[in-house]
Formats: sequence, structure tokens, C-alpha cells
Amino acid sequence: MYSHYKYMNCKSMRNLFFLVFFSFTTFFLYAQEEKPRAIIYEIHINSEINTTSRIYLSNGLKEADALRADAVLLHLNTYGGTLVDADSMRTAILYNKIPVYVFIDNNAASAGALISIACQGIYMRPGASIGAATVVEGATGGQAPDKYQSYMRSMIRATAEAHGKDTIISGRDTTYRWIRDPNIAEAMVDDRIYIPNVIDSGKTLTLTSQEALRLGYCDGIANTEKEIITEYLGYKEYKLEEYKPSFYDKLKGFLTNPGFQAILIMIIVAGIYFELQSPGIGFPTIAAVTAAILYFTPLYMDGLAQNWELIVFILGIILVMLEIFVIPGFGITGISGIVLIGMGLTFALLDNDYFSFKQVEMPDITRSVLTVLSGILLSFGIVLWLSSRIGEKGMFRKIALTANLESSESVDTNDFNLVGQKGKAMTDLRPSGKVYIGNGIYDAVSNQVFIESGSNVTVVKFENMQLYVEPI
Repeated sequence: MYSHYKYMNCKSMRNLFFLVFFSFTTFFLYAQEEKPRAIIYEIHINSEINTTSRIYLSNGLKEADALRADAVLLHLNTYGGTLVDADSMRTAILYNKIPVYVFIDNNAASAGALISIACQGIYMRPGASIGAATVVEGATGGQAPDKYQSYMRSMIRATAEAHGKDTIISGRDTTYRWIRDPNIAEAMVDDRIYIPNVIDSGKTLTLTSQEALRLGYCDGIANTEKEIITEYLGYKEYKLEEYKPSFYDKLKGFLTNPGFQAILIMIIVAGIYFELQSPGIGFPTIAAVTAAILYFTPLYMDGLAQNWELIVFILGIILVMLEIFVIPGFGITGISGIVLIGMGLTFALLDNDYFSFKQVEMPDITRSVLTVLSGILLSFGIVLWLSSRIGEKGMFRKIALTANLESSESVDTNDFNLVGQKGKAMTDLRPSGKVYIGNGIYDAVSNQVFIESGSNVTVVKFENMQLYVEPI
């Protein structure tokens, strides 16, 4: 009995020993496992600040959020770009949930300075510079009017102020100091600002890396991203993820460029106009439809253009066509169609919720309206320009039929005999349509004004294989 108890006791002790050994080994191995590494997400912007770079930043921030990155590092080297895109980018950085740091690799000029100041930390390569944020006109390169400078001054100052102040306690005294001095930021735009020991009036401020470090516009000087991440951000163990733009991102950046969008709008409007000047469907229609697809497709895929905005645009075209082909004159139907076309093109550029613009920034509204108006004005200009140059004296005379058809053997001389005869309009002529003359139906063009269907007409000339008629 005793020996059996002793045997059982030894067995229990042995099991307990193995249990403790197993637990200790498991704990030791678990403790030796690699600790979770921080995720640093890097976005490269090494070109002009424009629609493409804005798309890169937006997509990169979304991917960083999906990966639950600990920090975003913006690798920046730019001489500037468009103010509207820079404003969108600095807003996205300021309100991003994940802290964004910037590594200025040589240049952060103009719009690049605004974007850099929005970042939580600014790190510069030796010899890099930041500043010179004066707004210039794209065409001439000279300074833009003061209203644009005023807006830029306010924006860059507000961006610096957004970082708040440091509290400094010295004995019984407590003082507050701006983390990014707004006066220094404003001096990058306004050459009238004087800051002792920093900048004289009459000069726009640009800072070297050492100057920026002294004035609080640089948090550290480094040669590589690794140095920033390990030495300044404090991540010894990390995984570096990099945003790699796809072909579609690059294409979308090109298609959504305001300048190119204005050209597409020009083609849409001009194509509709020229198609209405001739019977049938031809090249102008193909050009207008292609331009409309290129205009709306990237906006629709990006979530900006909604179904109702496409319907408004198409309804506008239908109303214009009804006004031209069905309703005599030009009145409320045509005007409504033009308004709906403009609304469809404009709203497609905005991230609005139907007629709610709460989440839409004013620069986006301004850019959208200017883009559409520019396209419409360009279309009117191109219509007038082409109309005056297609023919015998224009630069396109080689593609226009200008031969004297009266001497051509291939011309049906019966058509020349129609000049002076009377007939009746089979369709409305706006200016082209069909007419009855004798026992035949002919394509004709009104030589003066709109001719309503059923009106009596007379053939006034036959030119370039085309009958021209006037109302009687």
C-alpha cells in the first residue's frame, strides 16, 4: 500500500515537472518571437503638383489606412504646381487619421511648400530648400493678381497655425510658442513681410535645410528614409510599404486634368454644333460621343459622377435636339437644354450629394465652374475659327471641295437646272434638311434663316454639290 502510494506520488511529480518544463519552453519561445513590426507607408511625389499627384496621394492614404500603417512618409521633390490640387492635398494631409511626415528630397517650392507645412514632421536632405510660394500665372510666369496672393497667404498661414503651439514653462513663467511660426509661412508668399534676422521686405522667403531647422520648419536633416524612420520617428523594427501607381491611376490623372477636361468639353459642344449643321451622323457625332465617354468615365469610376448627373447631361442634349429639329425658333426648351448640359458637366466634377455641397471645398467648386466655362468658351472660339477657314480662302481649303463643278463631266447637270425653281420644305431646315422640288426629294441647306417644314422655297444656287434654298 505504501509503495503503491509512493509510486503514484513519483509519477505525479514527474508529470508536474514535464508540465512546468513545457509551459516554460512555450513561454520562452513565444517571448523570442519577432515583435510585430511597425508599418511605414511611403508615397513618392517627384513631379509637378497636379491632378495626377493629387490622385497618387489620395490613393496612397487610402491604402495606408487599409494596411493600418503607423505612419505615412511623403517623399517629395517638386518645384510647385496648381494651387487647387495643392489645397486638396494639404487638406487631406491635415485631416488624415495616420500621421503624415515629409522627406524633402531637394525641393519643396511653391505648392510643395504648402503641402510640406501641412505634414506633422518635416525632414530635409542636406542642401534641400523650402519656400517661394508666391502664386504665379501659368501663361506668363509673372505674379498672379493680389486676390490670388491673398488667398494663398491665408491658406499657408492657416496651415502653419493648424499645428498649434508649444507650452514652455520657465520657473513661474509660462509662454506659448508656435510650432510652425505663421509669419514665416506667410513670408514665403508675401515679399512685403519683414522678420528680423530672417527676411527683409521686398524678398520672398526660401529656407535652406539648416535655416529651416533653426526656425522650426525642419524637424531633422537626413540623407535617407531609413535614417528618418529609425532616428527621428523611433521605429527600430519596421516594414516599409510603397505606393505603386497603376496604369489606370496615371491615365485617370491625365483624363481628369482640368486643362484636358476643358478640351473634352470643347469637343463635345463643338461636335454637337457641327453635327447639327449637316444631315445624318458623321465625324462630329463620333468625336462628341468619344469626348463625353472620356470625360465621364473616370469621374464615374471615381465616384464623383453619379447616375443622375449623367441623366441630366443626356436630357440636356435631348432638349437641345428637340429645339432644333421639332420646335420652331429658339426658346425655353433650348435654353433649358443648355443649362442642363452645363449642370451635368459641372456636378460630375464635384463630390456632392445631389444638391448638397456640404463636403465640397470652395476651390473644387471654383475649379469645376472654370473648367466647364473654359470648355464652352473654347468651343465657341473653335466654331468661329473653323467656320471662317473651311472653304475657298481658309487654311482647310485643301480638304474642302472648291472645284468649279459646272465643268465637271461627273456632275448631274439636272441639279444645276433646279436653280430658280420653286418647291416645298419636306422637313425643317436648321439649316439643312430635305425639300420637294417637282417630283423629286433633295437634300438642301437654308441660305439664310430657319425654314419651317411645309414652307414654300425657291432654289437660289447649287454649289459644292449642295442645293441652297430660301423661303418664299
